[in-house]
Amino acid sequence: MEVCFVTGAAGFIGSHLCERLTASGYRVVGVDSFSDYYPRSFKEANLALLSDDRNFDLIEADLLHLDLEALLAGMSPAYVFHLAAQPGVRASWGKTFETYLQNNILASQRLLEALKDRRLKKFVYASSSSVYGDAERFPTGEELRPQPVSPYGVTKLAGEHLCMLYGRNYGLPVVALRYFTVYGPRQRPDMAFFKFIRAMLTDRPLTVFGDGEQTRDFTYVADAVEGTVQAALSPVTGEVFNIGGGSRVAVYGVVRRLEEITGCRAQIRYAPAGRGDARHTSADITKAARVLQYRPARSLPVGLEAEVRWLRQLLAASPELILDNG
Repeated sequence: MEVCFVTGAAGFIGSHLCERLTASGYRVVGVDSFSDYYPRSFKEANLALLSDDRNFDLIEADLLHLDLEALLAGMSPAYVFHLAAQPGVRASWGKTFETYLQNNILASQRLLEALKDRRLKKFVYASSSSVYGDAERFPTGEELRPQPVSPYGVTKLAGEHLCMLYGRNYGLPVVALRYFTVYGPRQRPDMAFFKFIRAMLTDRPLTVFGDGEQTRDFTYVADAVEGTVQAALSPVTGEVFNIGGGSRVAVYGVVRRLEEITGCRAQIRYAPAGRGDARHTSADITKAARVLQYRPARSLPVGLEAEVRWLRQLLAASPELILDNG
């Protein structure tokens, strides 16, 4: 049985990926530091379906301090999925930037260094559409020059460069995936859709940053996971791919769609746009479609309905988790 090593395994995308891998017959070893960026209880809930899976093992540890050489020697992974990172555009300014340097750049370098002489089938690095910043054109293709407008985006781009350096100099079979605004069940509580839905279901005001006319390319989590697995199984290395959902919609339009799904009227408050927030994002997924056979399958309305169902269930089962956190 081949082994997959997944960093950030208890997170939003990471937990879905681990379930997908064990269901496909892989043994999965996950690591997560359970950082305090958002409450631990959310990540523990993410792991509910994996807790009884005999093909899944979780290590609670920080990549900055873990003895990676010993760990990797013991498991001999065929695939490594590096999803662990400090998330968040708005929080990446000022004194907290040091945390982004440590968790997004130094931790990535430590992992790559530990893997440089090991035989892998693929190292998949989770990057972000934030590397594009205010892109030159839309949809945005991988050939365009990255120009991040946030410290977070800078650290994710630095991670990409590190991966390609280790690929070029040590033959590590690397690919980098630029995810475009992933959403769906288990979405982090600091993300917009989670906040919008929670506000509507609990009859509270919600905040829209900017004028609401900014657009995003939204990607359902199951599609992002499929793209990740396809990238791992593909023979291609040393490449970057956009992973988008094909649903470029204005934020205000999402709020109106959520009103229809929830049957609740949104109480909208507007706030200034955050520093580092790109005005628009739109993924050109032509390359991923051609090389990886990536085809996003979930429309935005279907994906939003799934996230609303999940939050309704979570609110009914653990109201304190939803109301007191995030």
